[in-house]
Amino acid sequence: MMDVPKQVQDKLAQFQNLQNQLQMIAVQKQQLMLQGMDSENALKEMEGFGDGKIYRMVGSIILETKKDECVKKLSDDKESSQAKISVLEKQEKKMASKLNEMRVEIQAMLGGREQPPKTREQ
Repeated sequence: MMDVPKQVQDKLAQFQNLQNQLQMIAVQKQQLMLQGMDSENALKEMEGFGDGKIYRMVGSIILETKKDECVKKLSDDKESSQAKISVLEKQEKKMASKLNEMRVEIQAMLGGREQPPKTREQ
């Protein structure tokens, strides 16, 4: 069996590290999407709600709050989630591109098929 050169091993380690980072970004993005959907659903529920008492969770306690304050907080939370998702999507796109570049580079180092074909002109 052929030994893998140290340079290729290092590149593979970087590749795996970048893959892990990309997976973490995907998880963060999914969590933010769920938070945004929760805020959206709560806002929809409050549309038909009169001026009755509204309670919200703050840590481990429940506080009474005004409807307009609650709507503002939910809207801000939703907007914040969307902004963070946008940033994560940009990072995700850059990392995916970098991963593809690294994959091609590693295959080239190992003599893979991703190298452009050599011409016979010399």
